[in-house]
Amino acid sequence: MHCPLCDSQATEAFHEDKRRPYLRCSRCYLVFVPSTYYLERAAERAEYDLHRNAVGDPRYRAFLSRLALPLMARLAPGSSGLDFGCGPGPALAAMLREAGHEVRLYDSFYQPERSVLDLQYEFICATEVVEHLHQPGAELTRLWSLLKPGGVLGIMTKLVRDREAFAGWHYKNDPTHVCFFSEQTWHWWAGEWGARLEIIGADVILLQSA
Repeated sequence: MHCPLCDSQATEAFHEDKRRPYLRCSRCYLVFVPSTYYLERAAERAEYDLHRNAVGDPRYRAFLSRLALPLMARLAPGSSGLDFGCGPGPALAAMLREAGHEVRLYDSFYQPERSVLDLQYEFICATEVVEHLHQPGAELTRLWSLLKPGGVLGIMTKLVRDREAFAGWHYKNDPTHVCFFSEQTWHWWAGEWGARLEIIGADVILLQSA
């Protein structure tokens, strides 16, 4: 079983519940679900359609501010960016635009305009996205290639701690969540790409290109 992030074959059993097994890569420490347990695309879309994240919802904006505020503190005025995996209610993009930044949208289900993936950006954000990726290695590599020198990739995702915590972790129960990152994983990824890494709180990761 190859790791979907680093392609290593050095993987081991990490956890199993009544829904599916979870493996961990011994190289990059990603915890992931075997691809045979991925939802079909229509079923995955149906799960996302249940989300009710309105652009103007103050609670949703407060949640997103955990990434938005530290990201904006590192951006020059009027920076150009991409909200990758923006979903049907792109509130983060709205917040960044209100602060004077230019933001394009991409989501394979809701904003599938692929021409935005041919541009270069000063920042890219992916909030509650990477845990859904079936090919996280390829997708993160592509996003990194879209950053201008000095650009920032801002990510929000909950982080794996250890086996005991994982066993009772609600985050793994979402059937669309198929890969789970830890601090060790992000340190590995930053080392591979020469990125400057900051981990802020429990779920915000900032990666700055050279």
